[in-house]
Amino acid sequence: MKLKSYFSGTVEAAMELARRELGDDALLVNARPASPETRKLGAFEVVFGVLPSRPPEPANEPSAAALATGPPGNGTTAAGPCNHDIAGLQREVARMAQALRGLHIPPPAGSAEEWDLRVRLREAELDPELIERVVQGASLEDLFPVDATLGRTGARSVVALVGPPGAGKTTTLVKLAARHGLASRRPAHIVSTDVFRIAAADQLRTLASILGIGCTVVETPGALSQALEEQRGKDYVFVDTPGFGPQEMEEGAELAYWFASQPGIDTHLVLPASLRPADLSAAVERYQIFRPSKLLFTHLDEAACFGALVTEAARRSLPISFLTAGQRIPEDLEPATRERLAALVYGIREHQAMSAGVAA
Repeated sequence: MKLKSYFSGTVEAAMELARRELGDDALLVNARPASPETRKLGAFEVVFGVLPSRPPEPANEPSAAALATGPPGNGTTAAGPCNHDIAGLQREVARMAQALRGLHIPPPAGSAEEWDLRVRLREAELDPELIERVVQGASLEDLFPVDATLGRTGARSVVALVGPPGAGKTTTLVKLAARHGLASRRPAHIVSTDVFRIAAADQLRTLASILGIGCTVVETPGALSQALEEQRGKDYVFVDTPGFGPQEMEEGAELAYWFASQPGIDTHLVLPASLRPADLSAAVERYQIFRPSKLLFTHLDEAACFGALVTEAARRSLPISFLTAGQRIPEDLEPATRERLAALVYGIREHQAMSAGVAA
């Protein structure tokens, strides 16, 4: 067996490097913190072993099995150099099997509890760097920001929701308007810039009418500026926007630049919690042109893992504001808290998290 060591800042990264180079047939022999002499190569050392590969048999020649057994029925073994190769290979395999049976492979870099915690957080799709910080003693709740306030400056709050199609922006906007405007008895108004979807404006007008909140539909950033000026007397103004997919971002460039030039607007990037980590990260990157100030996650009831949510919040230094998990207005909306999100990452579902309020 050939042994090879791989070094990296985390055990997971070193294992991924080894698997990529050696393939899935490589055997994990050991994983441990790097020695003082090799620490400059990485904080952790992972040792993998590879069994020697058997050379391919020459074409148009009898197989090794045929040479070993000889012609059918004669009970003899054919002579030749291949027999010696087979016998040597069998002895080598037997020797390695005996060595592996007595091999002790300890849990990588710490106790069994630490290894179990790594596995649990990796399955939750949390970033490897955050995993290591948690394993080393940091509280997950302290590693990402949250902010469930609305508005940025002064008594008046202008809150805009941006995000990809199907993220749930319009429904979430109505939930926010109902809870923070209507329920708090503070004057509120809705402005929609979504003139791209068929009947989107009509739908929003209907919902606003049911709640008893005014609604204005505009088509250009200039008209949006004018509408916000006309509603200066309102405590809350909620701005709905169209959803732009990956191939449609150029269509939203003018609107995005307008939002980026308005530091007084509290812009929440609305994303489904069910997105895979790579897709979630790509969506956040695309919508940076809107200069969002917070992240808001919807469709929690459709998600299986939640590590990517806090990973993006930590990576981008963007606080998570609200969470939604259904269509009820405004019941299916909750302010984000560190305890709630950590509970989701650790696998504590809604009914448990709401009563316990802490992670496992």
